Amino acid sequence: MASSRILGPPLRLPSSSGLARPAAALHCRAAAETATTLLRPHPQPHLPRTAVRHRSGPYGYTQAKALVYSNNGEPADVLKLHTHSISPSIPSTSVLVRCLAAPINPADVNTIQGTYGSKQPLTSLIGTAEPSAVPGNEGVFEVLSAGSPSSELKRGDWVIPAASQIGTWRTHAVFGADELLKVDKEGLTPTQVSLVSVNPCTAYRILRSYGPSAGVKAGLGMRPLEVGSGQWFIQNGANSGVGRAAIQFGKLWGLRSINVIRDRDTAEATDALKDELRGLGADVVVAESEFLSRGWKDRLAELTRKGREQVGLGLNCVGGKSATALARSLGDGATLVSYGGMAKQPVALPVGLLIFKDVRFVGFWLSRWNQQDVVGRRHMVADILGLMREGKFRDAPVDEVRWDWDTDEATLRNAAQRGLEGFRQGKGVYVFGDT
Repeated sequence: MASSRILGPPLRLPSSSGLARPAAALHCRAAAETATTLLRPHPQPHLPRTAVRHRSGPYGYTQAKALVYSNNGEPADVLKLHTHSISPSIPSTSVLVRCLAAPINPADVNTIQGTYGSKQPLTSLIGTAEPSAVPGNEGVFEVLSAGSPSSELKRGDWVIPAASQIGTWRTHAVFGADELLKVDKEGLTPTQVSLVSVNPCTAYRILRSYGPSAGVKAGLGMRPLEVGSGQWFIQNGANSGVGRAAIQFGKLWGLRSINVIRDRDTAEATDALKDELRGLGADVVVAESEFLSRGWKDRLAELTRKGREQVGLGLNCVGGKSATALARSLGDGATLVSYGGMAKQPVALPVGLLIFKDVRFVGFWLSRWNQQDVVGRRHMVADILGLMREGKFRDAPVDEVRWDWDTDEATLRNAAQRGLEGFRQGKGVYVFGDT
């Protein structure tokens, strides 16, 4: 029956005319060949053998990718790009998010290397072959869905990590709502918001919390630098994200800054960087070669009116000789705050500074402060984002690394490896596109 439907009505061959038979035979043979052609399977065209991105897999599963590591080492050696699926059924207290931007901080690289102060737990929650962790301590996400209609987080909201080391180097994730902090995205870019959590907050908190001794009557406690007082602070690593933020906050809050930078390859390049930092609000910018020279003592005396205007606070992110020189530049009862050690050299503290000048040496770890003052952190982030929105605070230069669904593992891995390189054009930031 199938053949008759394809061939049409049966042929009627006349029997009286011999001339009609050859034509009928040809007609019949052509019809038969047509039927055979229609019934024979046709070869399919060759399709390109490339991965096809299905944002929603079978039964609504979300397809995701994440950089992971199972062992400590250099990012270029241990990072792998893992593909996995996220179930549409998420807990009522959680949300599904998509990453918009995620910076590459030195602390992230140190965590992968195993040299940071805290280590990430290794798990197999996203289906890795062996227990692994997703790096990244900073970033901004867009909420795709919430596990409960009553959740305070709604589709389209922007959120940043409220907890440390939740792993931001990934396209999608499911987080507890309490692990995230909603931010006002109006007038801001994903890159701007992604950079707010670490460097600006570090500078903000140090300048607002530390300063010289409050004196004997106050039990020798510490008093922060007074807003609008014109008091001096000094810092190394002034071109870093924290350094640039401290310069701008200092200018906004009526403080004066002395900023130490590493010498560039040429005098012209060093002078260009000095001009750039002055444009942010730096009062004094000095190259490290001058700062470590014998002539710095006289220059400092000139700046501080022979010590009548003492330097009450120092910010150290380098260590080694640079940190010692910072300490020697401080006034009586001043405080040196160390928040990093890029030189990987110990801080040598002259005993005379401790005994005769009562200089204080303390460390600062933003993660601990965030845990101890959750409300204060929320207000601080909102304040900084407000300054960005008003054009009063400029984020640090960035080197954007595009992350699309088909971006290869080597590109992402090598970008992380460059996270500790010096003299970069900007901080590395994964910017997520078609994921």
